[in-house]
Order: sequence, then C-alpha cells, then structure tokens
Amino acid sequence: MKAIIQRVTKASVTVGEQQVSSIGRGLCVLLGISTEDTQKDVDYMVRKILSLRVFEDEGGRPWSKSVVERELEVLCVSQFTLQCVLKGNKPDFHNAMPAELAQPFYSAMLERMREAYTPERIKDGEFGAYMQVHIQNDGPVTIQLESPSAPTDPKQLAKQEKQLQRKEKTRAKAASASESGREKAAAKAAHQDPSASSGAEGDVSSERDP
Repeated sequence: MKAIIQRVTKASVTVGEQQVSSIGRGLCVLLGISTEDTQKDVDYMVRKILSLRVFEDEGGRPWSKSVVERELEVLCVSQFTLQCVLKGNKPDFHNAMPAELAQPFYSAMLERMREAYTPERIKDGEFGAYMQVHIQNDGPVTIQLESPSAPTDPKQLAKQEKQLQRKEKTRAKAASASESGREKAAAKAAHQDPSASSGAEGDVSSERDP
C-alpha cells in the first residue's frame, strides 16, 4: 500500500459540479491499494497516518504533534495510479487491486481509521468517480509512505533473485575452496608425518649404536 500525505490548510473533492467532501486544516491522504495488501497493511497505514508528527505544538515548535493530537481533519482519496509501473513511457496498473475488491477494502480502512480517531473528522472522496481534488498544501509538506509488505516491480524481483543466486554461487565457491584448502593441508601434514617418524627412529637407532 502506498500513500501520499500532504499537510494542508484546506482540501476538497468535487465530482462534476458538486463538492462531495472538504476539510479545513489537517491531512489530505492519497491512497493506492495493491493486489497484495492485507489487514496488516491497513493497520500499519492507519497507525502511521494518525501518528505522523507534521504539525507544530502550542509553542510553535515544528514537527511535534500529530493530526490526532491537534484534533484536525483527514481527507482520504483512493488513487490507484500510485501503484503505477512504467513500461517505457506507458503507465501500467497491474499492481493495483481491482476495483471490485479495492472498494470494500478501502471502506474497511476508512472504518478502521474512524475507530482509531474521531469519526466525523475522517472525510472521503467518491470511490471510482472522476474527481477534482483541490489541495492547498501547507508548507509545502508532503510525505510518501509505503507499507512494509508493498509489492515490488516484477523486474526488480527478478533482479533481486539473480543477485541472490550469484551470492549463493559465490558462497558455494568459497566453501568449496575452503574445504579444498583443508584437504590439502591435511594431506601435507600426513605426508610430513612419516619423515618426522623416520627421523625420530633414526635418532633412536643412533642412540643404540656404540
């Protein structure tokens, strides 16, 4: 799951000519849900969004308070394009969760956020609609978040797999070389022992001679 979080003085969503949602000071969150997202991603994002310290405290000290601590508002807007993967210059959205699955998932996330905060302070756009999102960024302050289990570009996954295979081969070669070195050392020691024994016997026999 990916999120673009903006600190705003105000934000609103319009569909057609009608304004469907608006907030004053607070956070505007653009949220992209992936095909691999689970409840763990929801819990992570809700916790981070509501705990992010991007507001000043009562004394004016910056980066001290969260949206919850300041009792401000949050406007969430579903945005599948955050899951874009470029193929050349063309955006590809195969990582985005299909709309029929994403809508209940997104609604459940909003409910989770309302349970964790004050329900009337959590606002929403209109899922699946062509929206005009009006954001008055404050600062500007923009934070990008990604849940730990967010998917990786398939090309990157293939690259990582090849890197792991190369590391395994390198480790295997190093282990083989080490084993070979030990075998050579053991063979050398075994080769040296008879001569050492022969020398000792020579010394003994020389002591017996008159």
